[in-house]
Amino acid sequence: MCFSATADLVAGCGIAAVGVACVARTRRTVDLPLAALPLILGAHQIVESLVWRSGGGSGPATVAWAAIALPLLAVWVPVAVLCVAPPGARRRLTIPLAAGVVTAAVLSYCLATHGVTAEIRGHTVGYAVSLPASELLVAGYLLATIGSLLLSGDRHLRILGVLVTVGAATCWALWEAEFISTWCAFAAVCSLVLYGWVRARSVTPGVPRVPVVR
Repeated sequence: MCFSATADLVAGCGIAAVGVACVARTRRTVDLPLAALPLILGAHQIVESLVWRSGGGSGPATVAWAAIALPLLAVWVPVAVLCVAPPGARRRLTIPLAAGVVTAAVLSYCLATHGVTAEIRGHTVGYAVSLPASELLVAGYLLATIGSLLLSGDRHLRILGVLVTVGAATCWALWEAEFISTWCAFAAVCSLVLYGWVRARSVTPGVPRVPVVR
C-alpha cells in the first residue's frame, strides 16, 4: 500500500522493474519463484493504484488486490522458499508451507463467499473482508510468509524476514492510525534485498541452471 494512486503506480512500476532484473539474472530453475516475487509485489502496487482511482468499493481492482495480498502470497512465499532451501531446512519448512496452504484455502473461501470492500481513508486505503477466527488466520499467514523466510537457512532470506517483520509492524501502526501507507517503500527495499540474493546465487555453483536457448 502507498499513500496515493500516483505513488502506488510509480512504486509498482519501480518494484516490477526490479523483478524483471531479478528474473533476467536468475540462472537456476529453482530460484525463479522467489526471484519473481518483486514482480508480484509490483503488480500488487499497480492494482492498488486502480483501487485509489476508483474511489474504493468492491470492484475488480479491489478483488484482485485482496486475492494477491491474501491467498496468493500465503502460498507463493513458502513454496518459493522451500524451492531454494538447503536439504537440512526443508523438513522444518513444511510447517509454514502447510500453514500457508490452509490459510490460503480459508481466505479464498472468504473472498469468494463474502467479498471484499475498500475505503479511502485520507492517505490510506482500508480493506474489509469477513474472516472467521481472524487471529488464527493472521497467525497462519505470518507463519507462512515471514516464518518461512526466518526458517529458510539462508542468510539473505533471514535478513529479508527480519526486514519484513519490522516493516510490517511499522506499516501496520501507521495504517491503523490512518496517518499514511508506507508499505510500498518497504516492498521496494525488500525487492532490492531479493535482487542481492539473486546476484549472490547466480555465482554459486551446485544447482541446475535455467536452460538458455541460443
